Order: sequence, then structure tokens, then C-alpha cells
Amino acid sequence: MSLLTKMVSRALSGRLRSIERFMRHPVAVQHEQFTLLAGTLARIPIGASCGIDRVCDYEGFARSLPVRDYDRLRPFVDRIRAGEGNLLWDSPVRWYAKSSGTTSDRSKYIPVTARSLHRCHYRGGKDVLALYLRNNPRSRIFSGKTMTLGGSRRLETEDGAPTGDLSAILISNTPFYAGFSRTPSADVALIPDFETKVEAICRRCTRERVTAFAGVPSWNLVLLNRVLEYCGKDNILQVWPHMELFMHGGVSFLPYRDVYRRLIPSDGMHYMETYNASEGFFAMQDDPADDSMLLMLDYEIFYEFLPVTELDHPEKAVPLEGVEKGVNYAMIITTSGGLWRYMIGDTVTFTSLCPYKIKITGRTKQYINAFGEELMVDNAERAIQCAAAATGSDVAEYTAAPVFMEADTKGSHEWLVEFKRPPADMALFAEELDRALRRLNSDYDAKRSGDTTLYPPRVEALPEGTFYRWMSSRGKLGGQNKIPRLSPTRDYVEALHKIVER
Repeated sequence: MSLLTKMVSRALSGRLRSIERFMRHPVAVQHEQFTLLAGTLARIPIGASCGIDRVCDYEGFARSLPVRDYDRLRPFVDRIRAGEGNLLWDSPVRWYAKSSGTTSDRSKYIPVTARSLHRCHYRGGKDVLALYLRNNPRSRIFSGKTMTLGGSRRLETEDGAPTGDLSAILISNTPFYAGFSRTPSADVALIPDFETKVEAICRRCTRERVTAFAGVPSWNLVLLNRVLEYCGKDNILQVWPHMELFMHGGVSFLPYRDVYRRLIPSDGMHYMETYNASEGFFAMQDDPADDSMLLMLDYEIFYEFLPVTELDHPEKAVPLEGVEKGVNYAMIITTSGGLWRYMIGDTVTFTSLCPYKIKITGRTKQYINAFGEELMVDNAERAIQCAAAATGSDVAEYTAAPVFMEADTKGSHEWLVEFKRPPADMALFAEELDRALRRLNSDYDAKRSGDTTLYPPRVEALPEGTFYRWMSSRGKLGGQNKIPRLSPTRDYVEALHKIVER
């Protein structure tokens, strides 16, 4: 272990002890978070609007406060942005994380307080490092810099408060000394235009010693391929020979894993998944041998979970101690950022209850259930990976939607797939995709049995760069924007067809 690694590990040892504590006593730690947050609720207008004028227990909290999505939170956010103070927390909202999400074109303004920035987002970043060093004590990550590909919006003042991507908020408030271990510099990281930023990173960062990088797998893949083209190299180790870690999140890594292993052909390369959203830092991979993530319980976030089958019955939400393994839940959070029983739109399932570990399964609005097949993103990601492995292909991007029944036909699913390396036999790819979906999802299998309701999936290979052009046409390039994998409507697939026809 290098001297610098020893120093950093020692500085982060307190966080490791805190993590070990909530792993051993999760319910007690969540109760502490609830008490802290509920104490604030009694002093602010959103609590008064629900008749809460004193600290309440969980039952009173759940009974008095409605579960809110963004549309129900928005009136409070609009009032704060119009000048009313401290409606959602007992200190001012300092920033707004501007996010369009994956299922809506309207911008969302997620409030961020100084407290949530430091006790949630920055604490999460430190914990990622603490757990990585615990698992890799011989790491040489501090011999170079970490490259970050953030969002594409600078902080701009809107209605008196700085507003931008979460990454812009984080970069703009990072202490100056952090710049010594991070690349690119803030002026490049905050370039609004994604393509201009990628070119600037190629010019500046390829001359530096980069040992790690972080961000969304899909957009980083665009960057790494451009780096190879810029440098005239065959793999990333020829550019950055000391690369050892990719901290990824935002979308599932499954469809990209084999592509990254070919781009970075090293047994010493590590991949660590994180779950960091505009609303909070929620989970991270603590065990390299386990692809689920540890739910972080002491970030001033109180968690509730609502079975996806009960989305119309929010009163059936349960706190952490009420969850079960294998159930698909919509996640509900209460935070020191001023989010109260906020349904963020992500769905998760628990893989372990001791400690509490989760996998992201999709979005509450990203699914296909046109025929009772209950197809979620997690099923799609795994099936795509199986089909690619069975046919020796690499999938770059994909999306799927239902093909609705007509008078004389049954329904099916249409999959639009962009390949990095196409299969030799597209029909075989479609067969393997169908076979994997039937194995992974019993509802889908029942509808496919004997072609009772569903015909086999239709799979169309799109020309390289189609998804990029589509996202660019929507003004959604960059790490904060994600390609929707599944949709209950045909809006996305029809738009992609139009891109191909141009």
C-alpha cells in the first residue's frame, strides 16, 4: 500500500465504521434518520399544510403526508422559485438539480440544500472511495487522476437560485484541492455542448495519467471510442496504461460489460456500480463478487417502499423493516433536501435483508404490460445480454415497445437494436432474446405459450449512430440523459424510425 493510499484510507476509516454500524443495525439507524427529519417537518410549512405541528411517529407521518411524485411536488418548488422561503426545509434551497428524467420532456427542478449536498452526495462519493480501498488495499488509484464525464448544463441562475445538472452542482462546489486528483478541469467539465466537451477531453486528458473514470456507461463508451479514434489506438490501456477503476451508474452495466472488457483488456480493471441520482445518493456496490448494491442508510434519507403492483394504493408503502426479497418496489424517499415521501420513479428489488442490498429493476413508467406480460427493464437488460452472448454480438443501445393487437392479429414486442458488433444471424438473435425473456419472466412466458397472446418479438437492427442522432435531435446528449429501454407506448420507436428514414 502506498503512503498516499494509507493516508486516505486512514482518513476514511471513520466512514467504514459507520457503514459497518448501519449494516449491523439498519432499522435503528433508519429510525434515527426518521426522527431527525420528522423533527424538521413540524417546523416548516409543508408539515403545517398536512396538520403536523409536532414530532410524529411513523404511523402519523404516513397517515398525514401523501406520497408525491414530481407533479405533486412541483407547486411547492414553484413557490420557492418564486421567492417563498423554507417551504420544504428549515434552510434555503441553495441549488436546483435540473433533470428531464427519462419519460418526460418537461424539466424537473429537484431542490438541493447545503445539508443534502454535503451529508448525502459528497458523503456518498467518499464512501465509494472508502469501500474501494477496503477491497483493493494495493490500489494505485492515487498515482493519477479520475476522469469524470458530467452533464451538459452549466449552473445558471434561474429565479435567483443556481440551476443545472447535479454534476454541475457537484463540480462547482468541490473544494479546490480536489482538482489535483480530478480531470478534466471544471471549465471543460462544464462545457454545455456534449460533442465539444468530448473533443476538449480528448485534447487535454489523453496527455494525463488517468487511473479511474466515472459516469454513465453509454456516454462514457462514446467518449472512450472517440479517445481511441483521436489517439489512433486499439484499446484504452494504450492511452492510459494505469487505468484500474470505472465507477458507473445511471443505466444497467449488463449490456456494456463485454464491450468495456474488450476496450480495457486488463485483469486488474475493476467496475463499481453506484446509485446516485439528482434526488440523492442511495446505494453502491460494496462487494466486487456481488452485483447488487448496499443501501446506504445514514445519508439523512428515510426510505419507504411500495410494491409496484400497488402503485394505485400508496397507503401500502412500508418502511425498510417491512420489505421482502424478490418483490419489485417503487422507492419513496424523505430527505434533508426537502423531499417528503417523494416517489422518485425508480423500481428496485431486495437481494439481501442482512445487510439490505438492492438491484435497480427499472422505472415506474418504463415497462411493457400491454398484454399482461409485466416486462420490466431488469428482464430486458438480462435478456439482451443473453441473446448477445449466444450470438457473439455486442449491443450498443436498444429500446422496445408493444405492437398492439389488431382485429386479425395478436400482439408482439418491437425491439430496435443498435449493435457495436452485429450477430451473423438476426433471426437467431431474436429467438435467443425470446427464449431468455420466457426464462426470466413467467408472465411473458404464459402469454407466449402457444402464441396465446403474444407472437415472437420483432427485432430490427438500426444503423450505427441512430440512437446518438435521436438523442441529439431531442437536445439530450450527456450523462444526465438516458435512453429509455421500455415504453408502454410507441412514441420512441416511431421517432427512431423517422431518424432512420431521413
